[in-house]
Amino acid sequence: MLSPQIGFGIGITAATVGVLVAGFFRARRRRPFPAHGWLGIAALGAAEWMLFHGVEPVSTYFTPIAWSSYILIADAAVLALMARSRLNDAPVTLLRMAVLSIPLWLVFEAYNLRLRSWTYVGVPREWAAAFAGYGWSFAAITPAIFETSDLVQALLPPLPVQPWRISRAAENVMIACGAACLLVPLLIPQRIAAYLFALVWIGFVLLLDPINRRLGLPSFLGDLSDGFVRRLYGFFLSGWICGWLWEFWNNWAVAKWHYTFPMFQQWKVFEMPAPGYLGFLPFALECFAMYVTASWLAGWLKRVK
Repeated sequence: MLSPQIGFGIGITAATVGVLVAGFFRARRRRPFPAHGWLGIAALGAAEWMLFHGVEPVSTYFTPIAWSSYILIADAAVLALMARSRLNDAPVTLLRMAVLSIPLWLVFEAYNLRLRSWTYVGVPREWAAAFAGYGWSFAAITPAIFETSDLVQALLPPLPVQPWRISRAAENVMIACGAACLLVPLLIPQRIAAYLFALVWIGFVLLLDPINRRLGLPSFLGDLSDGFVRRLYGFFLSGWICGWLWEFWNNWAVAKWHYTFPMFQQWKVFEMPAPGYLGFLPFALECFAMYVTASWLAGWLKRVK
């Protein structure tokens, strides 16, 4: 029998997916749903069946399988709505995004060595199998955030806003605050720092987004100064959607995240304490800002201004 917390989590996840599906059918034109989307649906359904029947290695590698399937589904939905998508129009860029996703997530893993906010359970003991699982899981994070944002942006109504006037002084304050958020957990005693992982979830976007704007790279601040908010809303809502899907799939997987930060453990929904879901919203913004900076450093992204 499911606990009330699990039932609540399933309800929120189902409602979130239901809103997306309803929005897709409401906005869809006459374009067919692409074949790779049906492949993703079939793969996800088969993986779910094998997970609950204990079929290996699917049970162990369920999380990356689910996310790879989801990326295909989300990309296909965007293609059906917009007649363009990342996988269809820029597959090499999407592959590069998956490659960069691994070191970008390892930044958070490095913080976790000190803050000890999560651990992994059920991971294969063989190092090659374990690293394959880690790498595959980490590679899916950034593409999933971006594909979900694309889907949300395709479904959003027009969002007219006045351009924001963002001064250089305001950018300097953001950069300083972001740097402080990232440094404080490393400098104070570990027993206190363990309560401050939220600073890491906001620090990178505060630090990097103003820098990206100054470099002429895509940024939320640049969007706001142009009166464009669709991307900001898209990534913000992407964090909510992906957060619930992550924890829903993680809850049933054999190899999974187990959260150990020293508060709210009695309020768990799936494996995540309920307040932790709010952290996924700024995390999605961070994924965008970090990816933009990293892809520019790698020479894969050029300045737009």
